Amino acid sequence: MNTRVDTKSSILFEALDNVFDKKINKARVKLISLFIIALNQVRTVNFEKLAIAFDHNAKKDSSLRRIQRFIAGFDLQYDLIARLVFNLLPAKPPYRLSMDRTNWKFGSKNINILVLAITYKGIAFPLLFKVEPKAGNSSTQQRINIINNYIKLFGLETIDCLLADREFIGEQWIGYLNINRIRYHIRTRNNFWVTMPSTGRRVKASWLFNQLKINQFKFHENIIKINNVLCYISGSKVFDKDGKPELQIIISFNNPQRANTLYKERWQIESAFKGLKSSGFHFEDTHLSDPDRVQKLFALVIIAFTWAYVVGIALDKLTPIKIKKHGRRAKSLMVYGLDYIANILFSNDLIKLRSCCDFLSCT
Repeated sequence: MNTRVDTKSSILFEALDNVFDKKINKARVKLISLFIIALNQVRTVNFEKLAIAFDHNAKKDSSLRRIQRFIAGFDLQYDLIARLVFNLLPAKPPYRLSMDRTNWKFGSKNINILVLAITYKGIAFPLLFKVEPKAGNSSTQQRINIINNYIKLFGLETIDCLLADREFIGEQWIGYLNINRIRYHIRTRNNFWVTMPSTGRRVKASWLFNQLKINQFKFHENIIKINNVLCYISGSKVFDKDGKPELQIIISFNNPQRANTLYKERWQIESAFKGLKSSGFHFEDTHLSDPDRVQKLFALVIIAFTWAYVVGIALDKLTPIKIKKHGRRAKSLMVYGLDYIANILFSNDLIKLRSCCDFLSCT
């Protein structure tokens, strides 16, 4: 039996070629397949290490040049990647979306990625993203562009609500969400001024909730104005990362009574970032700094991430992951799937590999 890496990649190629439906050149799909196979084996985006696992019929330097040329020259269609992830989701719409940034520095260069993801049972599936070569918050227009692209691809009706942290506040941004009737639960800063439209009275947001005790939640029944836009507001008192009590104030389009419960799902995108980085594919190992190349690499890693996760979901139904005393799984579903795929690749079990690839083609 031929168990070379390119035989393994040909199995993945069949699945991806079917998914992309001839919208990507077959030679490019083959290279994507080789890349993802190698990525699952070495679990890092470091090109030198990927090249070693890339193709046993080629020398390492040759494989390294292929990877570099692909990342530098191929114009990847990101909407196709978004549709692939969307179709692999284990639940049906409407979805709760989470928006956040992940960032780090490579030398003096800032890598800053704005991500829109779909939350699902403790994780978030990155769907649309934009890489920016600068530190600091995203712009309002960047956020609007990502939401508009989501609506163009999947429809407004597939959005249940949008969850976001304190960075994602601003008059134009919240106004855009209101006009488009996109439900949201977004944390706001405690020192923002709140205006009561009926009386014109202005108070600090913290003043509305400063009598709360730990784990208490309260929502303001009437619409208020913050940053010159109308919304509802709610608050709770929680412990921060350092164990100190703090107010958590959330503005909402509607349903403020559910804001506290729904907002808690926002952290799922942070779990996704962890899976893309330290606990999964070590995306921060990249030496790339050019935004277009980083974006292309990020898209490839998202394919591998999503594949591992849906395989992990299937495995957990057959052999559930052990639950520890603190009530959490011993490993994430993504790592469960990633471990399984890696073991298949190293053991050359092509029958099981084909079964795993079937998850990608069932779209």
